[in-house]
Amino acid sequence: MINIPEIKIGIVAVSRDCFPESLSVNRRKALVAAYEKKYGKKDIHECPVCIVESELHMLQALEDLKKNGCNALCVYLGNFGPEISETMLAQKFDGPIMFCAAAEENVGTLSGDRGDAYCGMLNASYNLKLRNVKAYIPEYPVGNAEYCADLIRGFVPVARALAGLKDLKIISFGPRPQNFFACNAPIKQLYNIGVEIEENSELDLFESFNKHANDKRIPEVVKDMEKELGKGNKKPEILAKLAQYELTLLDWIEAHKGSKKYVAIAGKCWPAFQTQFGFVPCYVNSRLTGRGIPVSCEVDIYGCLSEYIGACVSNDAVTLLDINNTVPEDMYNASIKGKHDYKFTDTFMGFHCGNTCASKICKPEMKYQKIMARSLPIEVTNGTLEGDIQPGDITFYRLQSTADNHLYAYVAQGEVLPVATQSFGGIGVFAIKEMGRFYRHVLIEGGFPHHGAVAFGHYGKELFEVFKYLGVEKIGYNKPAHDKYSTENPF
Repeated sequence: MINIPEIKIGIVAVSRDCFPESLSVNRRKALVAAYEKKYGKKDIHECPVCIVESELHMLQALEDLKKNGCNALCVYLGNFGPEISETMLAQKFDGPIMFCAAAEENVGTLSGDRGDAYCGMLNASYNLKLRNVKAYIPEYPVGNAEYCADLIRGFVPVARALAGLKDLKIISFGPRPQNFFACNAPIKQLYNIGVEIEENSELDLFESFNKHANDKRIPEVVKDMEKELGKGNKKPEILAKLAQYELTLLDWIEAHKGSKKYVAIAGKCWPAFQTQFGFVPCYVNSRLTGRGIPVSCEVDIYGCLSEYIGACVSNDAVTLLDINNTVPEDMYNASIKGKHDYKFTDTFMGFHCGNTCASKICKPEMKYQKIMARSLPIEVTNGTLEGDIQPGDITFYRLQSTADNHLYAYVAQGEVLPVATQSFGGIGVFAIKEMGRFYRHVLIEGGFPHHGAVAFGHYGKELFEVFKYLGVEKIGYNKPAHDKYSTENPF
C-alpha cells in the first residue's frame, strides 16, 4: 500500500514533582519493553530526554519527538502527573495524541510507591477539555505495562487515519451527475478536519488525458494490467486507453498534490465520460484504490474521504458500493436461511459497476457496463472489473457532511456471505445484524446517500474512534434488537 502514512508514536512519561520520578521512569521502561516484546520497535520511540514535570521539560520532550520523526504521541501517566505541562504537551504536539496511565503493580507499592495515575487521568481529561485539545483516550485507559502496550498498539490504526487526513488533498473532476445530488459535498467540513480540496472540470481531465496519447509508459502499464487480469482479460482492446487514463491520474496527482503528502480522487464516470473518453474508468479506479489511492465514483467527495480513512485504518484495499438491492427471497431461502444466522432483513446486496480491486473479487473479469450499454454502444462502456466480492468480514461505514454543514457518520460490522450473486458488476451478498432497522433509523433517518465505504475486516472500533476524534456529531451503528433507536416506534 502507498499513499498512507507510517506511524511512529513517541511515548512520553509524565510525573508530578511530589511523586518520585523513578516511578514514572521505571513504568515507562516496562511499558516500552512490553510493547517491543509483543510488537517490535518499528512503531514507537521512547522519549528518554526527560520525565515531563514542568513546562521546560515539556519543551525538551517536544524537541525530542520532532528530532526522532514522531508523528503521533502517547502521554503516559506513570503517576498522578502534572495536568498543566502534560496537556500543554498535547496542545503543542502537531499530530494525533493518546493518553493512558499506569495501574499499581502489587500490594507492596501501596505503602510507599503508589502512583495514583487512576486519579491523574481525571485531571488530565479535565484540563484537555479546558484547552479544547482532542485526544484519544481508550475505553479503559489504566493498566499494567502489557495492557497499556496493547492500548498503544490499538492506537496505531487510529493515528494512521488521523495523520493521513491532516496531510490529505482530495482532487475531484467534474460536477456530480444529475440526480446524484445525494452525494453532495459541502466543503467547509473538509477544511474543518484539515483536508484540502481541488475541484476541477472534467474538461481539464480530458485535455490531460489527450496529452498522454502515445505515452511511452503505456505498454508497461498494459503489461501489468494483463498480468493482474490473467484469464479475466475479456476486453484486451481497451487496455491501452485504460493505461493512458491511469497515467493521466498518477501524473495529475504528482503535479497537483502541492503542500499535501496524500491524495484521494473523486472521479467522474458518466454521462459524457464514456462517449468522450471511449471507455468507463472503473478498472483504473479499482487499481489505484487497491494501492492506497482511493478513487470514488460519481464525484463522491465524502465517499473518497471515507475510503481513505478506511484504507488508513485497515492498511488494506477498500471499496465504495451502492447499498443497492434486496436479496431475492428465493435466494435467501435456498442459500442463507438455516445456513447463516441472519434474518431476511439482515441481508442486502452491495454493488458497483466495477471499481472493487481484483484482490477482493472472486474470479475478476474485465467486462462492460451493462446499465450504460442499454442506451450506448457497448464499446464505449468497456472497462468494468466484475465478479462476486470475496466472502469474509467487512465493515460498512461512511463519513458525510449534511447540506447545512453537520458532520455525521455510521459504522456497522458484518460479512460478505459465500453466496453466488447470479448478477453483474462488482457485487456481493452482505449481511449485517439488524440491518433492516439500521437501514431505516440510521441511513434513511440520517439522510445518508446510497454510497457506502467498505473495509475488508472488522474495524468498527477503530473507525468509531477516528470519527469521535474528528468531532463527528452523530455516529450511527446497528443497534441490537433490544436497544431502540430514538426514532423507532416502540409499538
